[in-house]
Amino acid sequence: MKLKKEMIAMLLAGGQGSRLYVLTSSRAKPAVPFGGKYRIIDFTLSNCSNSGIDTVGVLTQYKPLELNAYIGTGQPWDLDRMNGGIQVLPPYVTGSDGQWYKGTANAIYQNIEFIEQYSPTYVLILSGDHVYKMDYDKMLKFHKEKGADATIAVIDVPIDQASAFGIMNTNEDLSIYEFEEKPKEPKSTKASMGVYIFTWEKLKKYMIEDEANPSSSNDFGKNIIPNMLNAGERMFAYPFDGYWKDVGTVDSLWEANMDLLNPTIPLNLSDPLWRIYCRHSLTTPHFIGESADIKNSMITEGCDVEAAVNNSILFSDVTAEEGATIDYSVIMRNVKIESGAKVQYAIIADDAIIEEGAVVGAPPEDYPDRDSWGIAVIGQGARVRAGQKVLPKEMLAPGESR
Repeated sequence: MKLKKEMIAMLLAGGQGSRLYVLTSSRAKPAVPFGGKYRIIDFTLSNCSNSGIDTVGVLTQYKPLELNAYIGTGQPWDLDRMNGGIQVLPPYVTGSDGQWYKGTANAIYQNIEFIEQYSPTYVLILSGDHVYKMDYDKMLKFHKEKGADATIAVIDVPIDQASAFGIMNTNEDLSIYEFEEKPKEPKSTKASMGVYIFTWEKLKKYMIEDEANPSSSNDFGKNIIPNMLNAGERMFAYPFDGYWKDVGTVDSLWEANMDLLNPTIPLNLSDPLWRIYCRHSLTTPHFIGESADIKNSMITEGCDVEAAVNNSILFSDVTAEEGATIDYSVIMRNVKIESGAKVQYAIIADDAIIEEGAVVGAPPEDYPDRDSWGIAVIGQGARVRAGQKVLPKEMLAPGESR
């Protein structure tokens, strides 16, 4: 007997995250640490939990080991359920036709059997690499009120940035009459967030037709959505006015972390009514020494800080010795920053060591030509030797020494 769920979620978490370079050389983008104690995927999973969605399929592909281990049984997000819960869904072989996920739509197509066992009326398609807080139940109510076949969440972006997004052009009732993928001259500022609700039987029909087309990219943005629009299906844009950020680049990841320290940015991790859940590390309380000078920063458990820390985020078990300075930086788990080292406008990945007197990064005011400035990145387990420098925009690969 099939279970019956009104709506289940399918979370696309197989992205390589190539624009994060050394930060995703050994793990999928959704598993990248964020905000002192979280992973990027925590936001989407927490949104599901807080929205009352108790069945989530997580579609993995690129370097999934760390992500799979982190998700586990889904207990931190209350998704360890007998009837539903969380299920990791990698590509698999059936007879001789097994293959990697070819595109976002193909990934869902390959898991029709998983979806069908819950007989859902609606399917929510999500991405695992965005930072935001959103009530999907409100979006579902909008979808039902409109009698929609597909509802696409959109966020208003500045017109000069609209060319970087998929843009929805709508009528006054928010029905979509046109979708433009990264248009050179956008007609509106309604940018797709990569959050979709489909009436399942309708989506299944279009995915089956799309899979049969050998020239298709098997992608929601390139194929499914345009095909549904061309066929005259009822498609609506759901306006979202909260904080949302695609953290797919080094700069955007750094900016989103810095946004947590800005009181004017509406991304409150302390809201008891909409918690962001995560898998906690079991470590000691943090220690702030007498020589420490900390301003507008987040210091996570297990840290031992004697340094000057300004506008930065320190993950668990970071050691920052006396005489070191950390400014506008993201320091991931178990990093050691020795005395006299200077870290500015940088992202330091897990287990890295910045030795005595080393310099990583520099403030933008030191680079009048802004094209030559950017965030410095140190990969997992890398080491910057005593007295050495890593310039803005430079990256050290995981395990590399300089």
